[in-house]
Amino acid sequence: MLKREMGKRLEEVRESRGLTREEVAEKAGISTKFLYEVERGKKGISAQTLLKLAQTLAVSTDYLLKGEKEAVIWNEKKRLNTIDAEKARKVEEIVELILEL
Repeated sequence: MLKREMGKRLEEVRESRGLTREEVAEKAGISTKFLYEVERGKKGISAQTLLKLAQTLAVSTDYLLKGEKEAVIWNEKKRLNTIDAEKARKVEEIVELILEL
């Protein structure tokens, strides 16, 4: 059950960021097939892979594992700034609007 729920959250975050499986897998150093199987709840992942995926997608490991309502934003100095999910969505919307310009 946990694998399936985590996989679903992983896929939702990836899609909300507008990233393909290929892009995320490459950045996280895993195969696209493996990421697909994780998103489908067929494979579990190590703590190291979980951390790489969370960093790649700029979310907390707690969110991926448990669905906690906070997000993590990585700034250019690689420091973590934790914000609530609503603020994270607003930031994403603003970024999308800027990119459309």
